[in-house]
Amino acid sequence: MSVSPHSKEPALRVADLTHRFKDRVAVDAVSFEIPQGEIFGLLGPNGGGKTTLFRVLSTLFAPQEGSVTVLGVDLASDPRSVRGRLGVVFQSPSLDGKLRVEENLMHQGHLYGLHGTALRTRIVTMLDQFKIADRARDNAGELSGGLQRRVEIAKSLLHGPGILLLDEPSSGLDPGARADLWVLLHRLRSAEGMTIVLTTHLMEEAERCDRVGIMDSGRLVALDTPAALRAEVGGEVLTLAVADPDDFLNSPLLPAGARMLDGQIRVETTQAARLLGDLQSALPGRIRTATVGQPTLEDVFIRKTGHRMHGGPES
Repeated sequence: MSVSPHSKEPALRVADLTHRFKDRVAVDAVSFEIPQGEIFGLLGPNGGGKTTLFRVLSTLFAPQEGSVTVLGVDLASDPRSVRGRLGVVFQSPSLDGKLRVEENLMHQGHLYGLHGTALRTRIVTMLDQFKIADRARDNAGELSGGLQRRVEIAKSLLHGPGILLLDEPSSGLDPGARADLWVLLHRLRSAEGMTIVLTTHLMEEAERCDRVGIMDSGRLVALDTPAALRAEVGGEVLTLAVADPDDFLNSPLLPAGARMLDGQIRVETTQAARLLGDLQSALPGRIRTATVGQPTLEDVFIRKTGHRMHGGPES
């Protein structure tokens, strides 16, 4: 069911999507398109709305307002066809730990109407592709977290979907397993033209995506490549821990846009070293510590929202 990445039809089109829980707006008029063959990340804090959006995209929630089109099929009018075009891996484990790896795949195939030789052939292909053939007869619960995630992705792709949806794919994985997972995802994209859409709250994970949509309070506040988003900040980020920060913030030496964040002064500037020297000369003894760094996606988030990326329970 995969479609050529050179097709003009977007893999996913979201238009003015809004979803409410009583009086609370969890997704607020969100619009974007994802071309085929792209790795697209939804980055945001707990409570930012990305999980609600994921649940709509995966057909768990019906769109309340706006529309979602998956490989040319409208989600609201034909959710059954959309499900056949999607492979979905949720954050919570979906494997039956008491069943063998191959048995987990077999039952998944039955859910999609696969049987007999066609299913057995597909299982062998998936086991080989994901380098888990030697664990086929092991109970899924005996595998490491990284191997279990491989089995879950293999299971989600058994029916040949065109889009893979992943909710917080690195959750619970150690750094080695996380790196292996990304090698696998990039191979799926480059070798098969797979479109991959994932949610994450990890900056380093978002950096690995082709494009990133940043969400906060239900809104899509930024969307571009990681490099382009960081370039919007530009220059360097100077962070100062100072005595009496409220008074320090009124210094005429500070450029427009300097702000207080978590009790420190944060400044975006193209001349951090010169500015720091001028401040130390003009306000001797006031600066306790100073750090200078290149812009990150965290800095992009701060610039767009005015606060760091943290929050309460996910929505």
